[in-house]
Amino acid sequence: MLQRIPWSAPRAARRPRPLARVPGSPATLAAALLAAAAVTLMLPSPAAAWGPIGHRVVGRIAEHHLDPGAQSALACLLGSESLARASTWPDEVRSDPAWKRIDPWHYVSIDDGETYETTAKNPGGDVIEAIGRFTAVLRDPAASREQKAEAVRFLVHFVGDIHQPLHVGRRADLGGNRVEVTWFGAPSNLHSVWDNGMIESEKLSFSELADFLDHPSAGEVIAWQAGGVLDWAVESYGQRSQVYDIGDGKLSWVYGYRKVPVVRLRLVQAGVRLAGLLNRTFAEAPVTCPLPPAG
Repeated sequence: MLQRIPWSAPRAARRPRPLARVPGSPATLAAALLAAAAVTLMLPSPAAAWGPIGHRVVGRIAEHHLDPGAQSALACLLGSESLARASTWPDEVRSDPAWKRIDPWHYVSIDDGETYETTAKNPGGDVIEAIGRFTAVLRDPAASREQKAEAVRFLVHFVGDIHQPLHVGRRADLGGNRVEVTWFGAPSNLHSVWDNGMIESEKLSFSELADFLDHPSAGEVIAWQAGGVLDWAVESYGQRSQVYDIGDGKLSWVYGYRKVPVVRLRLVQAGVRLAGLLNRTFAEAPVTCPLPPAG
C-alpha cells in the first residue's frame, strides 16, 4: 500500500523573510534584475507535466518494477542512462526549434462531455497517439538502436504526462494554463501548481520521493498494469473536476492537503504502468545487442 507522507507547505509560506537591502548603484541593480529575468526565462515551461522531479520519480519507480528481459533490453538501448535520466529529455529538447513538432505529443484535449473517440484530433498528434506510435517503434524489428532508444525516452516521459490530469485537458484554458491562481501568495496558474508546486512542496529529492511512494501492493500492481493508455486518459479526465475545485483561486494549505494525495497516486501509477508497458513490449519484441545503427 502507499505510505502516508506528512505534507508541508513551501518554506517561504511558513515564514516570509524581509527583503534585504541590496548595495550598489542603480545601474548595478538594473543589471542584476536583467540577469534574474534571463534566468527566469530559462526555467521550464508550465507545459512540462510534473516538472523534472515528477518525471524522474516516474522513471525511478518504473526501474523498480522491470523484469530481467526489459532490464537487459534497456541496458542495450540506453547503456548507463537510467529511466530517471531519460525521462526529462523530451522537455529538454523543446527549446530547440527543430523539435517544435513534438509540442502536441505531451497532452490531449478532451472537453467536458467528450471522449477521445469523439474529440477533434490534433493533426500534429497527441499523447495517446504518441504512446502508441513509440511503442510500435520498440516492436519494429527494422528500427535501429538509435530509434528505439529515442522511443524509450519519449515513452518514459509521455506515460508520466498522461497521468497528470491537466494533460488530458480542456481546450479553452489550455489544460489549466490560463487559470490564474496564487500558490501560497505567489502568482501562478493551475497547471503549474500541478506540474511543480505541489511536488516541490514535498521538499524531497526525486529519489527520496520515489522511495517513499513506491510501495504498491501486489494487487495494485496487477490492477494498474491491466489497462491501457485509453484507460489512463479516462482516469485523468475523471479527476479534473477535483483539480478545478479552487474556490477563490488563493491556493495554499487546504488545497495542497486535499490534492497532494492525488499527485502521489498518479506518480506511482505512472511508474508501475510504464514498467508494465516496457515488460510486455520487450517480452513480445526482445532486444539483443548489438543492434544495427541507423542507416
